[in-house]
Amino acid sequence: MLIGNCIVAQSGGPTSVINASACGVIMEAFKQECIQEVYGAQNGIEGLLNQELFDLRREDIRQIELLKHTPSSALGSCRYHLPSLAEDETTYKKIFEIFEAYNIKYFFYIGGNDSMDTVHKISGYAKQIGYSLCAIGVPKTVDNDLMHTDHCPGYGSAAKYIATTISEMAEDANVYKSNIITVVEVMGRNAGWLAAAGALAVKDNEKLADLIYLPETVFDFKKFHKDVETLYKEKGKVLVIVSEGIRNAEGGYIAEQQAQQHDIFGHTQLGGVGQALGNYIMHHITKRVKVVEYGILQRCAAHCASETDISEAYMLGREGVKEAVKGNTGCMIALHRVGNKPYTCTTLLVPLEKVANFEKKIPSEWINEDGNYVTEDCIEYMKPLIAGECYPPADEGLPVYTKLEKHFIGKKL
Repeated sequence: MLIGNCIVAQSGGPTSVINASACGVIMEAFKQECIQEVYGAQNGIEGLLNQELFDLRREDIRQIELLKHTPSSALGSCRYHLPSLAEDETTYKKIFEIFEAYNIKYFFYIGGNDSMDTVHKISGYAKQIGYSLCAIGVPKTVDNDLMHTDHCPGYGSAAKYIATTISEMAEDANVYKSNIITVVEVMGRNAGWLAAAGALAVKDNEKLADLIYLPETVFDFKKFHKDVETLYKEKGKVLVIVSEGIRNAEGGYIAEQQAQQHDIFGHTQLGGVGQALGNYIMHHITKRVKVVEYGILQRCAAHCASETDISEAYMLGREGVKEAVKGNTGCMIALHRVGNKPYTCTTLLVPLEKVANFEKKIPSEWINEDGNYVTEDCIEYMKPLIAGECYPPADEGLPVYTKLEKHFIGKKL
C-alpha cells in the first residue's frame, strides 16, 4: 500500500455524470488513510503540467456532494494529446518531476478513449523508470464506445434525453394536419449508440422514430430517398434520426463537406449532416422539413439524468480508488452486467492496453437488415441504462449546481 497524495482530473467532452465519478473518487479518497492530500488538477493533464493543483480537502463537503448532480466537468477539462514516449520523453519527465515534487502516488483520470490512452502511457512510463504510482482510468463518454465495459457513464443519461425529446417531438408533430418530415441529428462519430437510443421512444407500443441511420452501416442517398419517401406516402409524418458520423461507401463522412475544423487529435469536427439530409429531402421529396440538431444539449442535460447512470458513475469513481489502494495500476475500472431482469451491474478491472485506441461499435446483429433501425436485442440492452429519475436539488425552481472554491496550492517547481 503506497502512502502519499493523489490527483483526480477530468478530460475530453463533458457529460451530465462525469462529476458524479469525480465525487466518487474524492469521497473515497478522503476515507483512505494511505491517501494524505487529495488534489484536483485544473483542466486535466494540462493543469498537471502547469502545476495548477487545488486542495479538495479544503472544499465544503456539501459542494463535493453536489458534484453528483452537476453537469459538465467541474474540475475543468482539456483535449490534450500526450505524445508517445518515442516522440517526446521530455513531457513524461516533466510529469514525473511534478509527481515527485508533490508526492503523488495515486492518479485518477476520468475520460474517454484518449484519456485512457493518457493513463496507459503514464502508467507504463512509471513502471519503466521504477516510480511507485497507481494510475487508474475512470470511463466516461456519451458515445458509449469504450471497449471492455458493458457501457459508459454518461451514455445512459444522454440516451434518456434523446428518447425523451424524441417522444416530445413526436407529440409536437401531431398538432397540425399538415404532413412533415423531421430530421434529428445526434452525436456519434464512429459508433451509433446515441442515435440508437431514439428507438427507446415508444407510445402505445408503437415506435416514434421511423428511421435510424448509424455510422456502422454504409449510407446511400438512393436508399435513404426510398426509405423516407415510402414512409412519407404511407404515414405523412416521418421522424428520422441520424448520427453525425454516417459515411458513404468510400468511407467519407456525409457531413465532411460541411466541416471546417479538426480537433487536437486530428479528428474532423463534424456537424451539419442533419441539415444536409434536410436539404436533400426539401429538393427531392417535400419542402415540409424540420431539422433539429441536439448539439451539446444531449451531453449536459442533468435535469434528465438517469438514476442508473449517476449511481454507476459514482460507483466507478469509488471502486477505482479502492482498486488503486490495493496496488492495481494501468487499468480502467469497468462495468460488468450480471443480469438484465433484474438489471444488476458490478465492476471489474481491465488492462488499459485492451481499451486505449479501440472503439466499441454497435454489433452488426443489433442492426436490422435494411440498415435503418436497430433490433429488439439492442433496445433491451439500452432500456435499463435510462431507468430512474434523479433530479438536481433546486432553489426557486432552478437547479443548484456545485461551486468549488478551488484553493490552489503553490507551485513547487
